[in-house]
Amino acid sequence: MNALGPADEFALDASMQAFAVSLGIGLLIGLERERKPDAKAGLRTFALTALLGCLAALLGSKTGNVWIVPAGLLMVALMMIVAQARDRQDDGDPGTTSVVALMVCYGLGALVWFGQATLAVMLAIATTVLLYFKAQLHGMSERLTHRDLISIFQFAVLSLVVLPILPDQDYGPYNALNPQQLWWMVVLISGLSLAGYAALRIVGNRHGAPLLGFFGGLVSSTATSMVFARNARADAQITPTAALVILIANLVLILRLGIVIVVLAPSLFLPLASVLGIGLLMGLAAVFLRWRSLTAAADLPLPEVKNPTEIRTALSFGLLYGVVLLLAAWLQDIAGSQGLYLVALASGLTDVDAITLSTLRLFNQQTLDAAPAVTAIGLAALSNLVFKSGLVVAIGGKSLARCVLPGFALIGTGFVAGIVLFA
Repeated sequence: MNALGPADEFALDASMQAFAVSLGIGLLIGLERERKPDAKAGLRTFALTALLGCLAALLGSKTGNVWIVPAGLLMVALMMIVAQARDRQDDGDPGTTSVVALMVCYGLGALVWFGQATLAVMLAIATTVLLYFKAQLHGMSERLTHRDLISIFQFAVLSLVVLPILPDQDYGPYNALNPQQLWWMVVLISGLSLAGYAALRIVGNRHGAPLLGFFGGLVSSTATSMVFARNARADAQITPTAALVILIANLVLILRLGIVIVVLAPSLFLPLASVLGIGLLMGLAAVFLRWRSLTAAADLPLPEVKNPTEIRTALSFGLLYGVVLLLAAWLQDIAGSQGLYLVALASGLTDVDAITLSTLRLFNQQTLDAAPAVTAIGLAALSNLVFKSGLVVAIGGKSLARCVLPGFALIGTGFVAGIVLFA
């Protein structure tokens, strides 16, 4: 018998590795299914099915027969369907989940042989998680209201229907308007807001001020500040707690800006972190001091934030972003950085996202350097903080203002210090 050459040994090692990974995937998913007493497929069945998928892919690639893998998948499905039909589960479950899980396991085994082991392992973990958290997922779906479902469907329309059909081409003065990129910004901001909105709905007001402030700030720091300012005026007992929620919500705005910058302009993250980070640290100190002095409060109000994925809301933000983008490009052209700073101060009063996205677009187009981009975003955040200070005073009254404004002053001082140091 001839000895194996180096190439043959390498191929054998790769094949053994593929089958080992397939076996591990089958054992992982089967371990979860083994927990179900009357399951028709457990640890051994899933492990063997994953190996079968890998073997079918090997035979198909060696023989050139493309039908071996789908034929094997069909046989696995038929086997499980017959097993379920002959012996139904005691709890009345038709067992379709186990059928699909076994088919997925077979497919992942084949995927490993085709050189996609990392993807197969990731999908195996996701499959196991979905199977394991059945009760939690059912409970979450039952808690979804009609309004929550509409929010999810509307976000799907924004991201999966509207976005792909928009032209990816620059239009207008200074080629500032690109419909697809403009709508992608709408999807990004709506997605961040929807995540906070969903978390706020799930958490509710059961877990106190920190989570209310965090998730409320993720959706809308302005709306959260207004709601708690109004309730603090109506009930003086919750003033200290309302102040803490408002401070946390406005610190989350900084984190939200950081997420947007990492996604759209990663090279600008460190310079901006040096500006906004000082304000964040000083704000955290204010939150810590406020938290230490906080006593148990009565039930807290839930921020009455709007659905962030409503078509009207998305269109309004898209229109605002387009206007700010045109103004920023125009004033940047005729007045340089000073013109951009004026737009940042003006638009930042009501919305930091629009001027941030506009500035990042100018930076990515290489029509704006890092220093003025960072300064513009810092000025917009500072302007927004000043606007919210006015809201707190006007809506919440003097008592709330005495609790909130010192913290806002620390955050604003940090912004100013960061802008001066960076500039």
